[in-house]
Amino acid sequence: MDKEQLLLLLGGAIALTPNTAKAADQKPNILYIMCDDMGYGDLGCYGQPYISTPNIDSLARQGMRFTQAYAGSPVSAPSRASFMTGQHSGHCEVRGNKEYWPDTPVVKYGDNEDFSIVGQHPYDSAHVVLPEIFKDRGYTTGMFGKWAGGYEGSHSVPETRGIDEFFGYICQFQAHLYYPNFLNRFSRQKGDTATVRIVMDENIKYPMSGPDYYKRPQYSADIIHRKAMEWIDGQNGEKPFFGILTYTLPHAELVQPDDSIVDGYRKRFTDDKDWPGQPWSRYNATTHTHAQFAAMITRLDSYVGDIMRLLKEKGLDKNTIVVFTSDNGPHEEGGADPEFFGRDGKLRGLKRQIHEGGIRVPFIVSWPGKIQAGAEQHIPVAFYDIMPTFCELIGISEFPGKYANPRLETDYFDGISFAPALLGQPQDKVHDFLYWEFNETDQIGVRQGPWKLIVKKGVPQLYNLDTDIHEDYDVATEHPDVVNRLLHVVHSQHTPNPHFSVTLPPVPKQ
Repeated sequence: MDKEQLLLLLGGAIALTPNTAKAADQKPNILYIMCDDMGYGDLGCYGQPYISTPNIDSLARQGMRFTQAYAGSPVSAPSRASFMTGQHSGHCEVRGNKEYWPDTPVVKYGDNEDFSIVGQHPYDSAHVVLPEIFKDRGYTTGMFGKWAGGYEGSHSVPETRGIDEFFGYICQFQAHLYYPNFLNRFSRQKGDTATVRIVMDENIKYPMSGPDYYKRPQYSADIIHRKAMEWIDGQNGEKPFFGILTYTLPHAELVQPDDSIVDGYRKRFTDDKDWPGQPWSRYNATTHTHAQFAAMITRLDSYVGDIMRLLKEKGLDKNTIVVFTSDNGPHEEGGADPEFFGRDGKLRGLKRQIHEGGIRVPFIVSWPGKIQAGAEQHIPVAFYDIMPTFCELIGISEFPGKYANPRLETDYFDGISFAPALLGQPQDKVHDFLYWEFNETDQIGVRQGPWKLIVKKGVPQLYNLDTDIHEDYDVATEHPDVVNRLLHVVHSQHTPNPHFSVTLPPVPKQ
C-alpha cells in the first residue's frame, strides 16, 4: 500500500496533490523578481516611510534581507548581464546600455537577412547564461519583462539562450513606455521558432506622445504580469521551473492606470507637483509625480502578493525560492523626485553612479523551512554571485565545471556562492573585493572591506564606508597605500572591450 492509499484509508482528511507529493524529491523552483530603478530605501522593510509595500515586507519577514547587496552596474543592461553571466563589468561582454537601430552596422545573424534591428548589445554567444544552465538541468524556463540581452535577430535572444517562454520587451527603447507600440513573445509551447512582435493594436490608434498618448489602454506592466501569472499557474510539478520576472516598474515614465492606488496617494501628497516634460526627453509629461511614483511601487508590491498567493494555492510555496531585488539605484527622470522620498536612505548617488546609492540595492530571499524567517545578512554580495549560488542550490556540485567554455581565450566567472549564508551555515568563502566599471559616466569602483575606491574619468577617490557611508570625505591623500592596493585591483580586473571604454587610473606602484 503506498502513502497516498494509506492517507485515503485514514479518511481522506489530507489531500495529497501531485505538487506536494513530488516536492520532497524535486529540485527547488526559483523565481527571480527584478524590478527597475528601485532604490535601496524604497521599501518599507528598508525604512521607506511614505510608500506602502506590505507584500514585499512580508517576503522579508519570511526570509532573509541583505543589507550590502550590490547590483552588477548602475544601469539596466549591464547589471542584468552580470546576473545572467556570473561576471563583473570589467569582464562581461555587455557593459552599458548600447542600443542598436535599423541603421546600426552589425553582423547579420546566420543566413537571416530579414529582420529589424532593435534592442541592446548581445551577450557573448560563447559564454553560458543562467537560463541555459537551468535548461540543461531539466528545468522549465520562463522570462517576463525586459530582456536587455540582445537586439531582435541577434545571436542572443530568448529562444537561443535557454528560455522556453518569453513575454515582454526586447527593445529597451519601447521599455521606456508603459503603453508601448509592441511587445515580444517567444513560446515553445505555442510552437514559435523565433521571437515575434505582438503589436498593441489598441495603443497604436493613438500617438506615442502628447495628450492623446494617455488614451492608450494596454498597460504593459499589467499585461506582462498576467502572462507571468499564467506561466506560473501552468506549472504542474512535473518539472522544476526557473522564472525570471524583470518588471519595469518603477522605471520612468511615471504613468499607470488611473485607479484607487494612484488616487490614494494623490490624497496623501497634497503638495504634489506635475512634470511638464522636456523637448529632448523620451518621457511624456505627467501629473502628480509623487503619487505616480509611489503608486508604481505599490502596484509592483501587489504583483508580488499575487505571485506568493498563487504559489501557496498550488502547493508550490514550500519548494520555491523567491528572490526580490532591483537592477540598480533610483532615477530622477521623467519627473521622479528621489530627494522627496529620501529614496536612497543614507546613501549618496543615483542611477548611473558607482556611489553606493547607484549600486546598493534591496535584496530579499525566501525559501520556507530552509532560510531562517526574519534573518538579516550583512556580507557584501553582488549580482555576479547569483549564478554560482543558484547552481549550488539546485545541486551543481562543481561550478563552473562543464559550463566554462574552452573556446574562449579568457573565460571569467567572478561570482562566489553565498548559498551557505542563505542556509544558515558558515560562509567561509567571501570576496576579497567587488568590482564595477561603467562607460557612460566613465566611472570605476572597487570595494575591499570598508574601503571604497571610485575612479571618475581616471581620477581616484577613496572612502571609508565604516565611518562615511554617505561617501562625503575623500581620504585618498591620507591613505596612499590603500589607494595603490586598489589601483592594482583595477588594472588586474579591467579587460578591454571595443564597445565600452573607461579611463584607467594611473598605473600603481609595484
